[in-house]
Amino acid sequence: MSRVLVVEDSQSQREMISNLLKQSGLEVTVVADGLEALEAVQGERPDLIVLDIVMPRMNGYEVCRRLKADPLTQKTPIVMCSSKGEEFDRYWGIRQGADAYIAKPFQPQELVGTIKQLLRG
Repeated sequence: MSRVLVVEDSQSQREMISNLLKQSGLEVTVVADGLEALEAVQGERPDLIVLDIVMPRMNGYEVCRRLKADPLTQKTPIVMCSSKGEEFDRYWGIRQGADAYIAKPFQPQELVGTIKQLLRG
């Protein structure tokens, strides 16, 4: 079973994404901000990370840059999932190393489909 780390500061969004992924047969861990994400990744290597951008303590862009710069985590797929839906936001997210970018609100099958595709490689 694939392990997904969901990094999201909004509790309602965290629960919604977590439940969606669990229903899709994925093992899910959730954290509330970027610093918690970096700690969680050191402890248990997820197969994929769903990453919000606007968060306290450390934003998703910085988390993404750090993970992609680390040889231990650089190959872990990252799906940025943010309310920042402008074309520039998408461009910047991909430039930071994200493997996919999904704007909120999203269709559940868009998120699940993107995750499953990235997990298949």
